[in-house]
Order: sequence, then structure tokens, then C-alpha cells
Amino acid sequence: MTYSENPFSSMASLRFFLCFFLFCGSSLNLVRSHGLPKNHVALFIFGDSLFDPGNNNYFNTTARANYWPYGETFFKYPTGRFCDGRLTSDFIAEYANLPLIPPYLQPGNHQFTYGVNFASAGAGALAETNRGFVIDLKTQLSYFKKVEKLLRQKLGDAEAKALISKAVYLTNIGPSDYIAPFTSNSTVLQSFSKEEYVGMVIGNLTDTIKEIYRKGGRKFGFLNIGELGCVPSLKILVAGNTGSCFEEITQLGKLNDVALSKALQELEINLKEFKYAKHHLDISFGERKNNPEKYGFKTADIACCGSGPYRGIPSCGGKRVVTEYELCSDPTEYLFFDSDHLSEKANMQIARLMWSGAPNITGPYNLKALFEA
Repeated sequence: MTYSENPFSSMASLRFFLCFFLFCGSSLNLVRSHGLPKNHVALFIFGDSLFDPGNNNYFNTTARANYWPYGETFFKYPTGRFCDGRLTSDFIAEYANLPLIPPYLQPGNHQFTYGVNFASAGAGALAETNRGFVIDLKTQLSYFKKVEKLLRQKLGDAEAKALISKAVYLTNIGPSDYIAPFTSNSTVLQSFSKEEYVGMVIGNLTDTIKEIYRKGGRKFGFLNIGELGCVPSLKILVAGNTGSCFEEITQLGKLNDVALSKALQELEINLKEFKYAKHHLDISFGERKNNPEKYGFKTADIACCGSGPYRGIPSCGGKRVVTEYELCSDPTEYLFFDSDHLSEKANMQIARLMWSGAPNITGPYNLKALFEA
């Protein structure tokens, strides 16, 4: 019997075409699945220890938190985050329905379509700040340019351009630049006035924003600095341990905030479609410092982990110069987890204000509005 004489040939042909159609359909869906959802918004993160999820784990530096008790509450193991749990940037990713944004230097097959985190603990806007121990802002920018190139290769120019333009670029930089002159042998403030020095920091940040803008970035998030001299590690530098804040550093932070506001307003005028959210950390931190009980904290003066007055000696974990340290039993009672960094509970409160706060606390847009724009 020839094939054409087979009584089941019509059914076989039907099955063949049906299977072929289904295969093509599934293949088409497979191709489409490589595309990005219509409203997909990635998150690219730059900055210092406020946002570093563990980049400093992957090069030779003493500025690390990849040991216990860091990570003790949420992750149950140290990730490299300077916190007992999640960072502000981790909560922002969660609110945006994104996975935890991974550190750029983490080995593995990065997809980058959700974004990536370039932040490095101790980093500054100035290359001279903690040079050799951090990934400075300019280097973080160079990593972003590599990612942008890889996205173009992977997605094609049109889709990569859409991802870059819809993405949000979250940055926290500057505190390390203002602390370093007082905690190292730097003579920079003998060569420049405070205003000139702040101008250098903001100038480097502005240059970075413009470079990201040239690559297609349009939506940016920032925090101002506020009362930087009131962290425990800086309060112990004040003679007499009176509990006073380190006013010279706080003054630099306030000068920074004025200059940052002016720079962002100018960028908004000069760069088409440039949008930004600036969180007033001076307000949110100041309120919690002055009224800790109102926000569920037992104290805002003493860190959960560290040693010395206010647990302000950065000895948490015992892996640095000073090996002895004290550790509280409940980090949620403390505004600060270690001598320099907020607890997860504080990070979550700040993140909520950054995400959906009113314009007087996060403006002119909040981050939710930027992700939806």
C-alpha cells in the first residue's frame, strides 16, 4: 500500500500540520519571551555603602561586610551589605517588582535586563577618595557603559535603547568625599575652600549624570546628605564625647545639599525629558534622630554593633583594626546597625519615603512616579 492509499493519511497530514503550527507558535512565544514586557523598567544603582550589595567582596579591600553579624536578620548570612539585612536600594527594587539587583562584580551570567548594582562601600565622586580600596564613581560609570554595550549586543539597538531610556538610575555619592579629609592624612581642605571642594564633588556627579543621559538615561534618583556628622563613628571624633555631632562634616553635607539642588534644577532645564527624584535625607534622618521612639526605635545615638562610646568604633564583626565589639540583641530597636550604617528597619522606612513620599520629602517626583513614567 502506498502512502496515498493509507486510510489514515488524511489524519496523519492533519496531525502533521497541527503539530507544525503548534511548534511554530511555541517557537514564536520563545522568541517573544526574550523580549521585554511592555512596561518593564530596569534599575541601575551607583554609589557607596548605602547601596553596595557586595561589590567590595570581589577585590582586595578592607571595606567589606562579608562576615557575621552583617546580614544576620534577613539573609541569615553575610552578603557584603553593611547592614543586618536589606539596604534601601533592595527595598526600592522590591517595590518596583524587581528581583534583588545583583552586584556588578559578582561572578556569573548576568542578564542585566533587570539592571545591575555598581555601588562600592567607601566610594566617592572624587577618584582620590579612598583610592585603591573602592570603585570610584568614574569607574562605576565605565562599568555601566560596558553593560549598555552588552545590552545592545543582546537585545538589539532598538530594544536596548528602550530599556535604557525607561530605566531608573539611583545614586548615592558624596559622604565618603566629605568624611575622608577628616579621617585620613588628606590636606585637600587646606588647598580648597569648603565651597570649592563641594563644587568638585557635585561637578563629578553632574558629569556622570550627563554621560548616562547621553547613553539614553532619563530618570534619576538621589538622596541628599543632611546631618552627616551625627553618625556614631564621627561623633566619637568630637573632643570630650559630649554627644555632639561633628559640625565641620555636617557643614560640608549641608553645602553639598544646596549645590546638589541647584545642579539638578539646572539639568532639568537644560536636558530634555530629564526627570529626577531627590529624597531629603536631612528631613527623614533628622526626624528619626530627634524622635526615635516615634518611629519605633529605642535609640538613635548608639549603634547596635561596634565598640567604644556610642559603639562608634567601626569594629563590628571584629575583622578590622579593633577586634572586640558589642552586639545588641535586637537590631530593630536601633536606628544604626553599625557605627556608620542604618539598620534594615531604618532602611525600609527611608525606602518607603523615597518610593511614595510627598514632594516635600521626595521630589519633584518620587520613585514610584519615575517607575511609572
